[in-house]
Amino acid sequence: MFSEEPNVPHSEESAGEDDMIEDAEGGEEYEDLLGDYPPDTDEIELSHMRLTDIPSLQLDRFTDLKRLCLRQNLISKIEGLSEIVTLNELDLYDNRISSIENLESLVNLDSLDLSFNNIRHIKGIGKLTNLTNLYFVQNKISKIENLESLTKLTNLELGANRIRTIEKLDTLVNIEQLWLGKNKITEFQNLSYQRNLRILSIQSNRITEIKGLEELINLEELYLSHNGVRRIKGLENNIKLRVLDISNNHVSHVENISHLVNLEEFWASHNQFESFEEIETQLAHLEHLNTVYFEGNPLQNNNDATYRLRLKTLLPTLKQIDAT
Repeated sequence: MFSEEPNVPHSEESAGEDDMIEDAEGGEEYEDLLGDYPPDTDEIELSHMRLTDIPSLQLDRFTDLKRLCLRQNLISKIEGLSEIVTLNELDLYDNRISSIENLESLVNLDSLDLSFNNIRHIKGIGKLTNLTNLYFVQNKISKIENLESLTKLTNLELGANRIRTIEKLDTLVNIEQLWLGKNKITEFQNLSYQRNLRILSIQSNRITEIKGLEELINLEELYLSHNGVRRIKGLENNIKLRVLDISNNHVSHVENISHLVNLEEFWASHNQFESFEEIETQLAHLEHLNTVYFEGNPLQNNNDATYRLRLKTLLPTLKQIDAT
C-alpha cells in the first residue's frame, strides 16, 4: 500500500505523476507514500520507513484519521499534526524527538506513545485531558511533572529514565498501572491517592525498604526485582496481591506474606533464602499459589537434588517451579 523506499527525493521517472507531491517550500518533488490511501482512511501506519519529517505526509487531507503510527523513523520534531483533531492514538515510538510540542490541539487523544526518544521534560500535553495511556519509556526524563490535568490516565509508563522521586501524581486518582522500572528511585512516596492502582513496577531502582504502600489497597501486582531490599514487610494492607516479584534483592527470610491469601505467583530468585520451613509457614496455606521462583538461593544451591521435590511436597498447589 505504500512504498518501502526511504522518504527521499526521487527523479520524475521513479514514480507516476499521480504519486508525486511538491515539497512544502515549492522545491523538489517527493514520492507520496499515502497516495493510494482513500480520504476517509482512519488508520495509517508508516513504521521503519526512514521518515525524517511529518509535514511532507500532508496528513490534513485525512479528515477521519483516528490512529497514526510512525514508529521507528528518523523524525526529530513533532509538527504537521495540529489539524488532525480526530486522532485518538498517536505513536511516535523510537524516533529522534527531543521536545514535546504542537500537540495541544489534539484533545481527542486517548493514547500517546513517545517512548525511545530523547525527551528531557514532560510538557506541552496539559490540554490532552482525554489521555488514558501515556508512554515515555527510555527517554532522558528526570522529573515527573505537568501531568496534573490528565485525570483520566489509567496507564503511565516512565520506565528507563532518570527519575529519582515519585511525585506530583496526587490528581491522577484513576491510574491502574504505573511503570517506573530502570530509574533512580530510592523510596516509595506520594502514592496515597493511587487507590485504584493494580500494577506497580519499580524494578531496577534503588529501593532498600518496602514502605509507603499502605493506601494501595487494590494493588494486584508488585514488581520489585533488582533493588536493594533486605526484608519483606510493609504489605499488611495489600491483600489483593496476586503477583509479588522480589527477585535479585538481598532478602534472607520468607516472612510477612502469610496474609496474602490471593497470591498466585511469588518470584524470589537470587536472594538469600535458606529455610524450607519458612516457605511452608508462609505459603503452604495459600490455595491460589501456582508459581514460585526460588532458583539461585541457598535453599536450591545447597539442596539441588531434592529442591524441586521438597517444594512440590510443601506447596501442593504449584504448577510451576522456576522457569520450567
